Amino acid sequence: MNVELAELISQLRAELTEAMRAGENEELRFEIGPVELELTVAVTKEAKPGAKVKFWVVELGADVTAGSSTTQTIKLVLDPRRKGQKVEISGGEVANEK
Repeated sequence: MNVELAELISQLRAELTEAMRAGENEELRFEIGPVELELTVAVTKEAKPGAKVKFWVVELGADVTAGSSTTQTIKLVLDPRRKGQKVEISGGEVANEK
C-alpha cells in the first residue's frame, strides 16, 4: 500500500494535534521540538505532459514496480508551530517551564 508524503505529514499533524488536546489538563507538559522523520520514498513521474512528480513513502525492503521510479532516503525536520508560535503538548504555561 502506497502512502503519499503529503498524506503522511497530514496524519502526523493530526496525531500531534490530538496529543496537544489530550495534554491540556495534565500537570506534566512537553514542549514540541523539531520532529525528525527519516523516510524511504519512491519518486515517480508519469510519462505524460504536465505530469507532477510524486513522493510515495515505502516500507523498508518493499519492491517498487512503478514504470519510472527511484527510491531515495530523505530526512525531514519539521518545526511545529501554531500560527507563528511554538507548540507545546500541555495546558497553560507554568512558571520556569521550558
